[in-house]
Amino acid sequence: MNVIITNKYRDALADLDVEVIKKLEGEFTVNEIIETFKNFFFQKMILDITALKDYQDIKTLQQLSLSLDTDKLILLLDGSPETSNPEYLSDLISMHIYNFTMNVEGVKWLYEHPNSYRDVAQYHQLDTVHGTLASEPTITDDNSQTTLKKATVICFKDVTEGAGATTLIYAAKKQLEKNYKVVGIEVDKHDFMYFDDSKLVSTTTAELGNTISKYSNMDVILIDANASTSAPSLATDCFYLIEPSKIKLNKLLAKDPRALVNVQNKKVVLNKCMLTSQDVSDFEYETKLRIFAKIPPLNDQSSDNKALNEFLSKLGFYKQTADGSSKKGITGLFK
Repeated sequence: MNVIITNKYRDALADLDVEVIKKLEGEFTVNEIIETFKNFFFQKMILDITALKDYQDIKTLQQLSLSLDTDKLILLLDGSPETSNPEYLSDLISMHIYNFTMNVEGVKWLYEHPNSYRDVAQYHQLDTVHGTLASEPTITDDNSQTTLKKATVICFKDVTEGAGATTLIYAAKKQLEKNYKVVGIEVDKHDFMYFDDSKLVSTTTAELGNTISKYSNMDVILIDANASTSAPSLATDCFYLIEPSKIKLNKLLAKDPRALVNVQNKKVVLNKCMLTSQDVSDFEYETKLRIFAKIPPLNDQSSDNKALNEFLSKLGFYKQTADGSSKKGITGLFK
């Protein structure tokens, strides 16, 4: 079931052939929309941009993107100079808002064929982007403070036992190194030695800050943070992996009944996941988690996993779009 929020385009959206669980008409502040829907479970939110007060200010959309699942959002833009400005559209993409259009036909298309990053990458102005790849994080621990000039630092932590952080980093490193300089770091363990790869290194919690600094000339640093409590604070972004099988989840909750509650406000990825989109929606409803992405079981012998490329593109690694499947444009975006 879906949510529709309309204002100027309420008549145009009235005949949209989708099931609606809740519909709002009028102009609302971003806080009103967030408070109404932050714990409300829906399939898609179709938002007439004129229903959002101060929508011309991109910071309003940024606030919305931080509180709601952008994968579920479809924006109907008004074609004003502000919302058709290339920089405005680029900023939307930086917030992982990929589904936007300027007519109702575009809304219908995006409802059935949601965009991924590769579909909107041509509109992304990378010289002005404020997203993952443009960040210059400050790395701080108890002993030192180092500013990374270049590297994007991403860590992964297993939530369910054996959710696959180590193998995912190995596969992601192989895939990314076609286009970027990449290193993988594991903390307080030595599983990387079995991959026999010089760009997969081991370190300790005490030395993690120095190890990150050592590789600050890389484009990407991937951290296996399973054994570390401090690694997430040193990273540009951290993703929490859940293998959504019944036995893994039951074992997790038997060990720690609050384990899923502890990651409710985190970026959760369903790894080694064979669930359908409907299954994932049900999982979100039951656990009250917001799922950032799902990744199926990967062939770790391959360096060309399409599903992994889609995940990496979603993180902002725009060069991971070379499979030739991208559409030429967004329906109705430019007239």
